Amino acid sequence: MDYRQRLRRMAINEQGLVESEAGLSELGVLDPKTLALARLAALVAIGGAGPSFGEQATAAVSAGASADELVDVIVGVASIVGVPRVVAAAPRLALALGFDVEDPVD
Repeated sequence: MDYRQRLRRMAINEQGLVESEAGLSELGVLDPKTLALARLAALVAIGGAGPSFGEQATAAVSAGASADELVDVIVGVASIVGVPRVVAAAPRLALALGFDVEDPVD
């Protein structure tokens, strides 16, 4: 695979690509749900991209986390990372969970 394919696959956050290339696929002692929630918190802290939120939200939900738990994670880090980071993360997480915050709530 040439560099263009690799960059394209990274830009869309293809499942497992970066981890496999960086050798970060080992989980250690954390269960998949905890790891996904920790990664979600890290994404909030660094201002991660939408596709990354999608991947971690999917991983967390697949491992048994609820949407409420994902929201609790981003609220829980607000005092550490700052409210602006949480405000920026909220629509990314919403899209990852399948809805747009701009749409009217039923």
